[in-house]
Amino acid sequence: MKIGQYLKEGNFSISFEFFPPKTPEGEEDLFQTIKSLRAINPSFVSVTYGAGGSTRDRTRRVVERIHKETDLTVMAHLTCIAHSREELLQIIGEYKEIGIENLLALRGDRPANMPDFRPPEDGCTHADQLVRLIMENYGDWFSIGVASYPEGHPESPNMEWEIKYFKKKVEAGADFSITQMFFDNSYYYEFVDLCQKAYIDIPIIPGIMPITNFRQVQKFASMCGATIPQRLIERLEPYADSPEETLKIGVEFAIEQCLDLLENNVPGLHFYTLNKSKATLMVYEGIKEALKV
Repeated sequence: MKIGQYLKEGNFSISFEFFPPKTPEGEEDLFQTIKSLRAINPSFVSVTYGAGGSTRDRTRRVVERIHKETDLTVMAHLTCIAHSREELLQIIGEYKEIGIENLLALRGDRPANMPDFRPPEDGCTHADQLVRLIMENYGDWFSIGVASYPEGHPESPNMEWEIKYFKKKVEAGADFSITQMFFDNSYYYEFVDLCQKAYIDIPIIPGIMPITNFRQVQKFASMCGATIPQRLIERLEPYADSPEETLKIGVEFAIEQCLDLLENNVPGLHFYTLNKSKATLMVYEGIKEALKV
């Protein structure tokens, strides 16, 4: 199934994001998570790709296992900043051979342990270039998703700049987008409004992260520039050392957030699972009556 076409036909999507584990034990735990979440019948799942291509082999292995061992539609993330054009075409070609029809095209982060890192001269330094590379060589095969940033990418000086570069990815051939996580829906609504004014009309799926570890999500948020509302911070801070209370509050907030998004006719919901199923399943139970699926 091509995700872009599925969304274009007006279907609502529920999707989950996983990361490739570092150990065989972690991989088996992940597949138990996938088994648990399979009961929800997601539209698709995705597997992330580490900074600088650091998880290339692990990402491919997990993507291939999901594709061969389950009936789920799986999307592979691909970052371009550390790969040559030849390497990128090889990776993309391998995914086609496996039978993968969906890619999330990303620039990717520079490797944190390589302060003198320079991208290959013949590679792609921006995501729109990667989208164009895929389209020029495999445009008939892949549906291409891209990232979007309702609060702006950390490197964007303002939202005008953000929209300009997001539009470049769309014009290159991206047919849907998944947002960075956010906790204040107003940022998403404002971003979609700016996109519409810029004649960007691809589906923009909101990315949701149910909070299960307050300090961890504070770190994630500071890295990607996501704002945690003060009212949520005040609810979570007293229970920062209580996993049970943090989970309860985090799930309650995610349910409220998702119900509001559903009332405003979003094209889908994409959950950042951190390879766990409990919180996502709890959120699903709280919103399933309101879902359009």
